[in-house]
Amino acid sequence: MPELLDPRLVARLERIQLGTRRRLAGGLTGDHRSPRHGTSLDFADYREYTPGDDLRRIDQFAYARLDKLLLKLFEAEDDVTVRILIDTSASMEGEKLHRAKQLAAAIGFVSLTRRDVVTVHTFPDVAAAPRLLGRSAIGQLFSTLEKLEAGGESPFASAVTRLLSQPGPPGLTLVLSDLLTIEWEQGVRRLPARRGDLAVIQILDPGDIRPDIAGDLELVDAESGARVEVSLSAKVIDDYATMATAWIDEVASRVRATGGGYARVFTDEPLEDVLLSAWRSEGILR
Repeated sequence: MPELLDPRLVARLERIQLGTRRRLAGGLTGDHRSPRHGTSLDFADYREYTPGDDLRRIDQFAYARLDKLLLKLFEAEDDVTVRILIDTSASMEGEKLHRAKQLAAAIGFVSLTRRDVVTVHTFPDVAAAPRLLGRSAIGQLFSTLEKLEAGGESPFASAVTRLLSQPGPPGLTLVLSDLLTIEWEQGVRRLPARRGDLAVIQILDPGDIRPDIAGDLELVDAESGARVEVSLSAKVIDDYATMATAWIDEVASRVRATGGGYARVFTDEPLEDVLLSAWRSEGILR
């Protein structure tokens, strides 16, 4: 199993699926609520039973042979498409991009084991991405994520426009970014235009909220290279922390006002706590 996710966490993710707030076009009967009912259902795969699943879909023959409760999964006429949009701008370099890769790997793994279609996009450069489907595509997903590198600026709004211009059905769009750009609000407003589900994951370092530096300094913008001289006293740092906290609260409010889900992730938080506790509470996973 790739290094992005601990094998013990992967085992727990097997029992989880994506949460959705709207009625999406579902590719697997029973795994997603769908406004369409496929008339030609073909067997696709098995997965382990989890509490709340439809008992009628348990394979009795598999239980008799293996003494395990396995559910039959069927392909319908459409699949849920999960679009993962990852910020790879310079401000994400280091732990933030690594955490984004881990979260994308977890979401992608959960989606592929439920036979949802997964596409991975990055910005600054949003390009058409191959459609990944099924467990056999998990290795390709992880390999794609591991190769991502940070660099350049983050034109979030224009990246969203390019993503929306690409063909495809409604589905779930998942944004992984620190949103440290003046375009964040414009991009968030445009994202629901595809009429699917939206989840924005804001990834931050603790230092983004409360800098761990002080004194007379010259700060360099990681993306533009612009330089500015500052004098950081204890009071200035306190004032900055107050404004930064108010800003991320505003981001959360604006995302939720569009009907989307929002989660804030700090790079020093344990990954398992984020996925199996906080994200379940937010409804991103269930």
